[in-house]
Amino acid sequence: MNLKRLLISILIIFVALTVTDGLIHGLWLKPLYKATHELWRPEAEMNSGKYMAWLHAAHILAAITFTTLWAVGFAQNAKASCAVKYGLFMALYGQTHTLISYAVQPFTLEIVWKWIISACAQGILLGLILYKVYKPKAA
Repeated sequence: MNLKRLLISILIIFVALTVTDGLIHGLWLKPLYKATHELWRPEAEMNSGKYMAWLHAAHILAAITFTTLWAVGFAQNAKASCAVKYGLFMALYGQTHTLISYAVQPFTLEIVWKWIISACAQGILLGLILYKVYKPKAA
């Protein structure tokens, strides 16, 4: 495993994840969140340092997990098609929680489907980014 490249890749995936989540949730899904405002913390509270820190912690944990699993299990002989599949399957695995949440919380089905669709697109994008930035040590 190429430790320097791994750390750089974790940072790049963290940034890409944070930016894409901002676009997905801060722009595309914002009208749905406003329409279901009773299900969420007030926006000012969400944007406070206390809760934003938890969101960043989640992004860091996701970036470390996503990148390290790729590095130890897939990067050595990977092709772009492998990166697409990896990103898609990691996203689908993460969406199991979305389906469980829908079963126990009053989310709208529209929100659930848009979470799943956006997560799959995001996962594929992150997989391709990782394929480009993480290079294993030469054999």
